[in-house]
Amino acid sequence: MKVGFAGLSHLGLVYGLATAAKGMEVLGFDADAKLLAALRRGVFPVNEPGLKKLWEETRGRVSWSDRPEALADCGLVFLSLDVVTDARDRSDPRPLEKLICSTLPRLRAGTVVVLLSQVDPGFTRRILFPAGKKAGLRVFYQVETLVFGRAVERALQPERFIVGSVNPSAPLPEPLRRWHAAFGCPVLVMGLESAELCKIAINFFLVSSVCTTNTLAEVAALAGADWAEIAPALRLDARIGPKAYLNPGLGVGGGNLPRDLQTFRRLAGGQADLSLVDGWLGCSGHHRDWATRSYQRLLRDAGISPRRAKVGVWGLAYKEDTAFVKNSPSLRFLEKATAAEKAVYDPVALLPKKIRGVRQVGQMADACRGADVLAILTPWPEFRQTDPAPALQTMKNRYVLDPYRVIPITRWRELGATCLTLGRN
Repeated sequence: MKVGFAGLSHLGLVYGLATAAKGMEVLGFDADAKLLAALRRGVFPVNEPGLKKLWEETRGRVSWSDRPEALADCGLVFLSLDVVTDARDRSDPRPLEKLICSTLPRLRAGTVVVLLSQVDPGFTRRILFPAGKKAGLRVFYQVETLVFGRAVERALQPERFIVGSVNPSAPLPEPLRRWHAAFGCPVLVMGLESAELCKIAINFFLVSSVCTTNTLAEVAALAGADWAEIAPALRLDARIGPKAYLNPGLGVGGGNLPRDLQTFRRLAGGQADLSLVDGWLGCSGHHRDWATRSYQRLLRDAGISPRRAKVGVWGLAYKEDTAFVKNSPSLRFLEKATAAEKAVYDPVALLPKKIRGVRQVGQMADACRGADVLAILTPWPEFRQTDPAPALQTMKNRYVLDPYRVIPITRWRELGATCLTLGRN
């Protein structure tokens, strides 16, 4: 079976190569010829652990094309373009709509078309279904549940597939059933709008866990408790579970979770109680600014003027194992914290814009040299595996912000550093 993926952003690349890994022939379509040339060389526009290795293992079963007509050879085609968000975390579906208009008329009648892109409830029925019906195509929606930094793992070993259908009681078409069978996980079929809203529902429960954990960890520090001691007890509670989001962090980052909160606000249309959503948004903003507040506290207690302070930052991405900086706590800290100099290092992510007084450096040690404060704002594995002693020796003062406890607090104290972290005073 030959499977097509139209739109080769993060979503299409990961699912496309995962499909090839299951033994199927894959055609990746994108109108960007430069992108395709890079992909043929194994150069990817996204950073994702395991993606290059997957490409090396499957390259004999994958071809690339900038011609939508090439998709006519595929009996199953996934529309797999990531939907970007703007500065206010609102979706912009126009590139996806353009992709739909350019590809669907080129497909053979009877082709099974599955929309993977995250869209607002109603999009598939309003936009994709009429276009598919006109072209004689069988149209479905499928929820993507990838996680940045773990996308390859989750694509190869999915927990379940969630499929939206115009007629949920009817059997799925054979090409889609064969594709599902290759992954060997449960398949849940429901109405189109139910599947579209299901993705938002999943993310709402994640946001709820993140905000609850962050709030409890903050109060733990105020009460003289240690959140790291409390979390294991919650993991052993069957109603919460071993995989719950119980590690405190700096708000809700990235684009998907904030986007869903804004989407839900529009869907409610003033007819539903949004106090919970408003609370999550306020909670996320409060915790995202933890680094700025803690930095100010350190300088105040040390009697250092912010306008003379030098700050080193490890981590720019909103989370480890990705290059994305959308809603990154580190980026917000670099923009908001007052300092004479700020130097930031990240293994992958780049500053998306110039920020006054901020320079990006190529080595961890370069960010620390002459600094009064070191802030570790992305928990990269590289940082966990580093002995911080050499970096501290180059600093002017040994003040550290380590919210994720990348380095054990006992180690910071052995080195004579004053460290502030989440969940403990």
